[in-house]
Amino acid sequence: MRILHTSDWHIGATLKGQSRMAEQIAVFGELVELAKTERPDLIIVAGDLFETAAPSAAAQKLLVRTLSALRGTGAEVIAVAGNHDHGAAIDALRGWADAAGITLRGTVGKAADHLIRGETRDGEAWRCAALPFVSQRYAVRATELFDLTSAETGQSYADHLRRLVAALSAGFSDDAVNLVTGHLTVVGGKVGGGEREAHTVADYAVPATIFPPTVHYAALGHLHRHQRINGGCPIRYSGAPIAVDFGEESYTPGVVLVDVTATTPATARHVPLTSARSLKTLRGTLEELREATMDDEAWIRVYVKEHPRAGLREEVQELFPNALAVHIDPTMTREGETPRVRRAGRSPRQLFGDYLDERGHEDPAVAELFDRLYDQVSTVPVPTEGE
Repeated sequence: MRILHTSDWHIGATLKGQSRMAEQIAVFGELVELAKTERPDLIIVAGDLFETAAPSAAAQKLLVRTLSALRGTGAEVIAVAGNHDHGAAIDALRGWADAAGITLRGTVGKAADHLIRGETRDGEAWRCAALPFVSQRYAVRATELFDLTSAETGQSYADHLRRLVAALSAGFSDDAVNLVTGHLTVVGGKVGGGEREAHTVADYAVPATIFPPTVHYAALGHLHRHQRINGGCPIRYSGAPIAVDFGEESYTPGVVLVDVTATTPATARHVPLTSARSLKTLRGTLEELREATMDDEAWIRVYVKEHPRAGLREEVQELFPNALAVHIDPTMTREGETPRVRRAGRSPRQLFGDYLDERGHEDPAVAELFDRLYDQVSTVPVPTEGE
């Protein structure tokens, strides 16, 4: 069986106000051509389909067109919602998706609804436990399909996720390829620049042991860097198909192709996707920058080693028309001047941490409370039945 594993599409993303839609259209076209060439039996999209919970009409159109084109290659397609997505809105597309032969899961329901069964062109059976993103405050609600004691209800997020995965994988079979896909943070994963920080901190990190050894391959999303996680079964993040932030400029965007059978271990290879513009950071004086060579297609961030003055930004942007961000290098602050804390590109948790440091307050409980409060106001509510 061959699987194409991708995640973190972030359709509709912008970079310093610059739309990335044209790049995403090109990248998804490259992805469809790859699927035609490699002929996977199953394509898994492991969350964060959209950049925001309220995507534009153009972003929704691109999602529908891309999923349809991938299904048109003959592969089965499974996609789950991520923390950037509105899970209930993803579920609202299930009528269209079912008719198109595409499996969408936006929110957690009964366990049986999340165990997807299929068969390859050659007749090999597979099972996939498809788990969309679950926030901390809805983790207990998601496990209400179990009979929980009061002690179990008060357990950690990792305990609830372990119970969910165990329930979803209960239907695995020895004579089938057993798969898990989810949008979550596993301990040991390396966080990059584009993930939502409040959903990658310690309270959201789960151990690799939540995946049972019966799993042939765990296809994860959420961390944008392609990476393998050590565990009792093969666990990988595919990485994003496009670098969404300058903090990810060193990454190689792409997808993962996996070959596996019910009786042989999974082998995986990362396939780069090259249609998007690269992201680059330049540092130097104006004179040094004038001598720099740069790909005309790259989006650029510049740290200029000059003291602030009128017209400096314009001079830099004249040198580099694709410069989306121009900053004064922090080393160039005037003598005796207190360096300003850089706010652009920093997460709310990092900014709050700076505030605590300035006030000399180092109580971890306060930072943890901030994480929980920020999670409550930044996570799309899951409607109760009948809403």
